[in-house]
Amino acid sequence: MDALWADLGPDLWPAFWLTIQLTVYSAIGAMFFGTILTAMRVSPVSVLRGMATFYINTVRNTPLTLIIIFCSFGLYQNLGLAMADRESPTFLADNNFRLAIIGFIAYTSAFVAESLRSGINTVHFGQAEAARSLGLNFGQIFSRIIFPQAIRAAIVPLGNTLIALTKNTTIASAIGVAEASLLMKSTIENHANMLFIVFGIFALGFIILTLPTGLALGRLSTRMAVKK
Repeated sequence: MDALWADLGPDLWPAFWLTIQLTVYSAIGAMFFGTILTAMRVSPVSVLRGMATFYINTVRNTPLTLIIIFCSFGLYQNLGLAMADRESPTFLADNNFRLAIIGFIAYTSAFVAESLRSGINTVHFGQAEAARSLGLNFGQIFSRIIFPQAIRAAIVPLGNTLIALTKNTTIASAIGVAEASLLMKSTIENHANMLFIVFGIFALGFIILTLPTGLALGRLSTRMAVKK
């Protein structure tokens, strides 16, 4: 046990900290891009609706591993897209970290858009009609009337998407991002006789990350629910 902790201890917090960073940055980006997709999905312009629908349906039915690997091999190795300073000694780690975030944003934003659209469906259609009769355009109706109510109704599905994103960050290990699951894999390889202990440590770590998030967002949803 001492040998296990000597190998695992110094790297455990940095690995989970990287997982937290992946989650936070990806969640912010996915929320931003997902909101744009939602606006396109409910837009009166048929071309925008079609583009958003095609993107969402395509991405939601594409394995996340494939998207992450595409970001590494497609964007960087084939197209030469570098997200970090090539002269930096940590270039590869930084570049893979940022490419992973792009992949998570591209994937998670589709689920964010569907969560927000489910919130929009709870807003009575008459409110948009009343706003339109007052002369408001689509952008004003969406940003001032529809979206504020929709996001309140969508807190629970958005919370579920955030929890799923936290767990999905383990896929980043496929391109060498040194987050928690990659550390677990290397630890198991070096201490195969302690498989269940190692698994239990990392499972507990993810529970600590996800359980409070679910409880907090559930309580927030109750407090912010739109009164009927």
